[in-house]
Amino acid sequence: MSERGALRVRLDRLVREVAKFGAVGGAGLLVNLLVFNLVRHTTPLPVVRASVLASVVAIAFNYVGFRYFTYRDRDKNRRTKELSLFLLFSAVGLVIENGVLYTATYGFDWDSPLQSNVFKFLGIGVATLFRFWSYRTWVFRTLPGPGPSGPAVASSATDRALARARQRTGRS
Repeated sequence: MSERGALRVRLDRLVREVAKFGAVGGAGLLVNLLVFNLVRHTTPLPVVRASVLASVVAIAFNYVGFRYFTYRDRDKNRRTKELSLFLLFSAVGLVIENGVLYTATYGFDWDSPLQSNVFKFLGIGVATLFRFWSYRTWVFRTLPGPGPSGPAVASSATDRALARARQRTGRS
């Protein structure tokens, strides 16, 4: 396979990964916003505490979606380490997400329901960029690719197809 073809395969794989991450993240966003608004309007909890609670519920929802949908083909041998890293990076994302809301609410006194939802959404967006990078880099690691000493342990259908093409052409 040519370098251009390999680049195309990698780009296609990244686009699919981003789409799956977005699907799970979009569902998690809805869970987050629904729980946030439900807690905010039915309990006396302050806005940021309601947001933290909603974020925790969404983090649990997202882990299941990422592990069993987005990254189902990734290494599953170290689940304890994976979950620990997921929770660590999710906690950093939680701080980013709720830091934006905290700043708007207590720094600028923007506390109306509309303002809270806008800044909650904005915080989720900023935190999502960090989470995407950290989850794909540290948490849901790819399996080893083709090596010089043996056949590939493919991490997806695309990787398996790429490995077969290399075997047919005699490339490693």
